[in-house]
Parts: sequence; C-alpha cells; structure tokens
Amino acid sequence: MIKFGPVGKTIAYICLIALAFINLFPILMLFISSLKTTKEIFLTPLALPQVWSLKNYTQAWVKSNFITYFRNSAIVSVLSIGCIIMVTSMAAYVIARFKFPGRRALFLYLIAGIALPVKLAIIPIFLLMRDLHIQDTYLSLILVYTAGGVAFSMFLLVNFFKSLPRELEESAKIDGAGAFRIYWSIDLPLLKPALATVTIFNFIDVWNDFFFPLILINKKELRTIPLGIQIFYGEYNIQWNLLFAALNIAVIPILIVFVIMSRQFISGLTEGAVK
Repeated sequence: MIKFGPVGKTIAYICLIALAFINLFPILMLFISSLKTTKEIFLTPLALPQVWSLKNYTQAWVKSNFITYFRNSAIVSVLSIGCIIMVTSMAAYVIARFKFPGRRALFLYLIAGIALPVKLAIIPIFLLMRDLHIQDTYLSLILVYTAGGVAFSMFLLVNFFKSLPRELEESAKIDGAGAFRIYWSIDLPLLKPALATVTIFNFIDVWNDFFFPLILINKKELRTIPLGIQIFYGEYNIQWNLLFAALNIAVIPILIVFVIMSRQFISGLTEGAVK
C-alpha cells in the first residue's frame, strides 16, 4: 500500500475536491437554470435566479403531459431490469455451477455483446419487431433492453457465483434441497451486491435511452421521457427553462435507485476489485 506524507495527502485532497467540483458543477447549474426564466438563463447564466420559484417544474409537468412519459419509462425500466436479473441470474448459476459440454463457449457467446453494441443490429431488430407485430408496444423495448443487458450482467454474475463457497450448497443438498431451491434460497440472497450493481448500471441505460424508443415507438401515448422531452424543442426556439426543469425531474428516479442500492453497489464494486 502506498503511504502519503502530509504534502502528498494535501495534494490528493485538493485533486479530489477539484474532481468533485468538476463533476458536480454541471448538475448544480442544471438545477439553478431550472429555476430561472429563459431570459435570465441567457443574460446571467452563472448567477442565482432573481426569484426562486418552482413554477417551471409545474409547467413542464403539465404542458408536456410528463406523467404519461414518466409512467411509460417506469414500466419499461422496471420490467426490463426484472427480466435481466431473472434471466441472467439463472443462466449464470447454471454456467458457474454445472459442468456440461460447450459451457465455456456458451459463456463467451453470451458475453460477446460487451464488444458488440446492440445498436449495430438495429435494422434486423426493427424488421423482427415488425414481423412479430409487437412494434409500438412496451414488449418491443423490454425484449431489446433485456437482450442488451445480458452480456455485462452475465460477466459479472458468473464470477460472483464462482466466488460463493460450495460448502453451503453441499450442506443444502444433504438436507434434500434441489438445484432451484439452492439457487433461490441460498445463492441469490448472497448475490445482493452483484444484483445491485447490475440493477444500477442497466437502469441508467434503460431510463436514459433515446435511440430504441425513437426507432420502435411511434404512438405518442407510449413515448418515454427522452422522447417526451423533445416537446420543449420548438421549430424556432427552445424553452430552456422548462427543458432544464424536465431534465431535473427525469434525474430523480436514478438518484432514488442509487441511494437505495448505494451500499450494496459499493460493496459489489469493492468485492469485485478484491477478487
């Protein structure tokens, strides 16, 4: 372990504070701008608002029918994350705990998506959803996001499954527990740090995604938040004050998910680094 002297610690703290400021400054400016009028944003972009008011948030919520976009994003995100966790945790358990021909090849095939972005296959995906008659539905987005989240989730969960002590499973087998009971009652609760990491990473990607809803969703009542925010972009002008307010509203669920799972998330990253 590297030990720093007083000067080294001082330099390290200064660098960390500067890095924190660089990362937090845009978020602070986004919040301050959401409380201003468009005129104030252009005339005094770095100053505090003359009148502190949440009027922009109310107008953004009502004018854009934001509750519909918020609901759509919540449904797609929750169901997609649920499918990703269910599919990848069971597949990772089988690959990590059972020996069968082609196991390594199957694992490499499933994690190949880390190097191959799903967006490269947008034309086949669009044609497939059209032929299955599920375009313009929640299901089309859920299937795409589930497939897109498999690679990273499998890579993480397989390694965590392999790190779990086999003695617990052997004791459960002696007591008569089957493979699914061991997976559900013993291994899955021990994977909370890994599952929290999978949830946060995939939730951010799904919640903020603009590309696939733009391609697969045409109905206004099924638009997600990234698509709904386009209403603030006019033909000749942009309602910056309402746009910033809408962006702040869109960030709230991500912050809530991270705060709830932050302890498990940090534990998962630390444990993975030690391994």
